[in-house]
Amino acid sequence: MTNSPLTVVVADANLLPHRTLLEDLAPAGTRFTWLERFDEGAIAAALPGAQVLVAPKFTPALTSSADALELVHVAGAGVDGIDVDALPSGVRVANTFHHEGSIAEHIVATTILLRRQILQQDRALREGRWATPVYEPERTQLSSLEGAAVGFVGFGHIGRRTWQAYRALGARGRVVSRSGRVPDEIRDELAGVAQLDGLDALLEESDIVILCLPLDESTHELIDAERLRRMRADALLVNVARGPVVAPSALHDALREKSIGGAVLDTWYAYPSEGSRARPAEQPFETLDNVVMTPHSSGITAQTFQGRARDIAENISRLADGSPLDRVVIGR
Repeated sequence: MTNSPLTVVVADANLLPHRTLLEDLAPAGTRFTWLERFDEGAIAAALPGAQVLVAPKFTPALTSSADALELVHVAGAGVDGIDVDALPSGVRVANTFHHEGSIAEHIVATTILLRRQILQQDRALREGRWATPVYEPERTQLSSLEGAAVGFVGFGHIGRRTWQAYRALGARGRVVSRSGRVPDEIRDELAGVAQLDGLDALLEESDIVILCLPLDESTHELIDAERLRRMRADALLVNVARGPVVAPSALHDALREKSIGGAVLDTWYAYPSEGSRARPAEQPFETLDNVVMTPHSSGITAQTFQGRARDIAENISRLADGSPLDRVVIGR
């Protein structure tokens, strides 16, 4: 049990808007140092004597300064920025979620945009053209989500929350995942559940395919040219997993050739190293009119980070009074 107030270094810009919330929920007397971004030099200068570092990364440059460190808390789910070998002995790493509701909302909203051609209709009407079958009878009537076949590739907390939203709108769902398991209370709601060997059938039968599984060697370019050819000509592909789960050239070709209906792409192949500018892929996805492109922002909402601030404050309190920590993913 820690007898003196804890010192906490926060180096995650996403938490700055919630500084008051985090400080108010932490134990009285907790000393906070807030940094505007992850900067190794600034963190190393602030870290001596601190028991908690809240940051997306831990690097070898920080090891020698972490003389009192007990907990690295990531304000998100991914801990791939933590160099485990650089952690001092006994330091634990915890994560937090709370993004599943925001991501589910993003997925449903963007798939509606594409299926209902809302962006195209908006652009046409700005030019005075009423792009609807009522005024252009050659057009096909568009489809709502009622009765749509939604296939989930991976079914963790994001997939489950997204399924709740689609189910409320009358869609049908099926799942493939590594485990091939879903919670008992959900199984009867779904048209099918299988392990990843059922992926090809899911691609062939789905109007919307949602990728929400981790990236590793087994899932790298899991969706390649052959699998894209299995999708329906009007089907949508949604990637909120990691960019390289899908082969980029094959995806660009499929979208350019209109062999699939469209894509919602929130995760990418390249990210800014400094500032806010970088091409997200070598392929010119920005030239395509059947893609919704977002900068890995589907989970970036105030509600997401308010929930994360609460979780971090709770773990700071647990560390202060010697209670077991929640969501520890590295160390014990």
